Amino acid sequence: MFKNPRCQVIAIEEHYWDAELASHFVGAEGSRPGVIENRLRDFGGDRIADMDAAGIDLCVLSHGAPSGQKLPAEIAVGLIERVNDRLAAAVAANPDRLAAFAALPTVLPEAAADELERCVSMGFKGAMLHGLSNGEFLDLKKFWPIYERAERLDVPIYLHPSQPHPGVIDAYYKDYLSDYPMLARPAWGYAVEAGTQAVRLILSGVFDKYPKLKVMLGHLGESLPFQLWRLDQALSRPGQKSVRFREIFSNNFWITTSGFFSTPALLCSTMEVGVDRVLFAVDWPFVSDSSAGIKWMESVPLCAEDKVKILSGNAKRLLKL
Repeated sequence: MFKNPRCQVIAIEEHYWDAELASHFVGAEGSRPGVIENRLRDFGGDRIADMDAAGIDLCVLSHGAPSGQKLPAEIAVGLIERVNDRLAAAVAANPDRLAAFAALPTVLPEAAADELERCVSMGFKGAMLHGLSNGEFLDLKKFWPIYERAERLDVPIYLHPSQPHPGVIDAYYKDYLSDYPMLARPAWGYAVEAGTQAVRLILSGVFDKYPKLKVMLGHLGESLPFQLWRLDQALSRPGQKSVRFREIFSNNFWITTSGFFSTPALLCSTMEVGVDRVLFAVDWPFVSDSSAGIKWMESVPLCAEDKVKILSGNAKRLLKL
């Protein structure tokens, strides 16, 4: 049995809900009954107890999906400012245990860029975006002011899944959703949706414009490390516009272990992108026991130096913790 080295443990993708923002959610994304919803609304209590039991020193909080990505323009900016102010206050009340990613009102990209800068000035470590922004992919040039500001501020943008487009759900998943409601969400749909966002972002040219932009993906990169060779090879075949796909993914993306405690998948990811680009995360409270992630890391056949990088070293460097 391998053991974890003695080091600080930082969990990168740990969610919460703001009551005012969550009141605007509808459908499946607004339904988290019982223990999960109670934990999403809690900054202490079960959250800190779970961290203590697992041996997690610090968690980086981010609002759960769909966060600020499905708000109408007339309320988005003021609402998200209040959401981030309340999160900043929660972090300030327990700074040794909590840090934060900002929510952004992407329906108004310039305002979203300004909100990112305001939040970074308050100590936020970057921002998390969830799925489509009111039905639009985030690679569109209208959203590039967000990426320009993130590069200038030297903070990452975390691309997190949300519900797939209704047309995709109807075409791909509806036949099985009554029996397998998670199919369109974490079982498969989330990885396809967030992975597609990342692929489109690379193809858009945004990294040519902003070559130091940093992007994070959860769930061990939404399957992209496994697909990386084939993506790069297929996109380099004759008759296509040139794109440095593998180079960009390897240089501009970081991935986390959120909700994906698989040793073969982790080893594949580290071999493809390098251990310096893998960060530990639990995905709490959707993965309800952080100890499972810590115990899994104990069994991973990596050296102590590499485990330190995953458990906290890479997060310290990327997020300036």
